[in-house]
Amino acid sequence: MKLNELRDQDGATHARKRVGRGIGSGTGKTGGRGVKGQKSRSGVAIKGFEGGQMPIYRRLPKRGFKNIFGKDFNEVSVGRIQAAIDAKKLDETATIDTAALLKAGVIRRAKDGVRVLSDGDLKAKVVLEVAGASKAAVEKIEKAGGSITLPEKKAAE
Repeated sequence: MKLNELRDQDGATHARKRVGRGIGSGTGKTGGRGVKGQKSRSGVAIKGFEGGQMPIYRRLPKRGFKNIFGKDFNEVSVGRIQAAIDAKKLDETATIDTAALLKAGVIRRAKDGVRVLSDGDLKAKVVLEVAGASKAAVEKIEKAGGSITLPEKKAAE
């Protein structure tokens, strides 16, 4: 076996079908498209049409809704905040807010606010100013000697 003797197995490749190249080719005249009508023309695709059968998007029931007023929060765990403090990326003496988390690289981009979740442990005494927090996260922060400011608490004061 030499390099110049290498070739594909028989039947591994197929010759390209040359459509519309004369009646003798077998795919001439109408080019395998049948005759007349919208589908015989180029650039036509009837999307969602199932040959007269009720299309799937009409057979299936509608479910749920999209809340256009819904907020999209950055979710940050207390463990992630502690890891950033340990890595000297966050200053535990300063107030930790969205801008501080963004600068430290804890969150990639600011959305509608930061919501703190309780995953992990917190040892540092921190002051947080965020859009939301779970009850367990608030307990962990207060147990570590820190405090958390939420928007509804600001409005009540």
